Amino acid sequence: MVPHLVSRWPVWLFRWREAYTPGASVQQKTWAGMPRAAPWGIMGTSPLVCRHSSSTSSRASEVVLTHKRYPVQRLPFSVVSEEDLAAFERVVPGRVVTDPEQLEASNVDWLRTVRGCSKVLLRPRTSEEVSRILRYCHERNLAVNPQGGNTGMVGGSVPVFDEIILSTALMNQVISFHDVSGILVCQAGCVLEELSRHVEQRDFIMPLDLGAKGSCHIGGNLATNAGGLRFLRYGSLHGNVLGLEVVLADGTILSGLTSLRKDNTGYDLKQLFIGSEGTLGVITAVSISCPPKPKAVNVAFLGCPGFAEVLQTFSSCKAMLGEILSAFEFMDAECMQLVEHHLQLASPVQESPFYVLIETSGSRAEHDAEKLSSFLEQVLGSGLVTDGTLATDQRKIKALWALRERITEALSLDGYVYKYDVSLPVERLYGLVTELRARVGPRAKHVVGYGHLGFSQAPSRVVLSRKASFLCPC
Repeated sequence: MVPHLVSRWPVWLFRWREAYTPGASVQQKTWAGMPRAAPWGIMGTSPLVCRHSSSTSSRASEVVLTHKRYPVQRLPFSVVSEEDLAAFERVVPGRVVTDPEQLEASNVDWLRTVRGCSKVLLRPRTSEEVSRILRYCHERNLAVNPQGGNTGMVGGSVPVFDEIILSTALMNQVISFHDVSGILVCQAGCVLEELSRHVEQRDFIMPLDLGAKGSCHIGGNLATNAGGLRFLRYGSLHGNVLGLEVVLADGTILSGLTSLRKDNTGYDLKQLFIGSEGTLGVITAVSISCPPKPKAVNVAFLGCPGFAEVLQTFSSCKAMLGEILSAFEFMDAECMQLVEHHLQLASPVQESPFYVLIETSGSRAEHDAEKLSSFLEQVLGSGLVTDGTLATDQRKIKALWALRERITEALSLDGYVYKYDVSLPVERLYGLVTELRARVGPRAKHVVGYGHLGFSQAPSRVVLSRKASFLCPC
């Protein structure tokens, strides 16, 4: 997120853009008066693949500097001096990083499409330290680039120029968890997968689940209002977050870590920061409501003869599974072929033009199995589904989810990927993929579509052998 300098004319706008697919926890900055375009994208992985920043460090210098690739100009911010470094050392002793080799990974986005040239990375542990850093930078007119898990969608987690990188990686403490209410209070740098493990040990789950959960931070998830794989069942973060702690640009700390589900006392300020992409302040801690852990989970992986059948299967699914439906994902045949080729993951069903993954979560296995059996019998008998498989144990469930969650990993291994996450009326989602295929023709190796049919979002991906000007003139 980015502070807004009120008293001085140079303005900071910190924007966080998360991958929800990927993932999530990155902060993207936009220079005042010069909104930064985002023609590049990011990818999501599976829970089996953590996207660590070290994956970029070995060849960081091969990535073209952002300010050389795109027509952006540095605004008249100050340059970090030795006096500034000494001041930062007093605030976060031993956690001021200036070693160029250590900075390489933090200067390059995970997709290796953009690269900054920051010479300083700060690693605060508390909101008070974040406050002191931002207050000092505000007074000195120093630009700051907050960075979480570096898993975002548009390369916004890394500097454009020489901004100071403010990492939330050490702000990773669980403050409290209430075993009755299921309310979790934690710092913004907590990794989503670690939070999931923490609450699952107490028979609860996080209301948010992403392919990038092994690396994304909860703070970035909130700043981008990430949707994720459980959106269909548990809704958006606007409904699950109870309170936030936020540091503004001038260092002011807004403390609102309430654990009340209903609070009518004045303005609901937290809603301004969820999805604000860092334009209003840096989220440093969160209070979030976690639903009880389902006692019965089933995953069905089905093949469909066309997208029209995918839509009809979705309609039948909602009507027949109702309250136990927790996820409905789709992918096309090209996605499956790439996952099989690059990741050696085998399809559990016969080859089909489209595939759907359906997850149910409930409190009684017999009840859920009966409803799921009736649904599968109906869609198979009507021809909406041509083949399918069902998993009830965790090992097989994870294997089926990997086919969906690791699509973007397979795409990245296939070539240069242009990623477009688009929300459209559900009946028009795949039409975008068809249109893209017609427009790019043989110039693309692949044009694929997959995504969260449950809330009408379909990532469309164009895979080329290399970066091409006809898709991105920059």
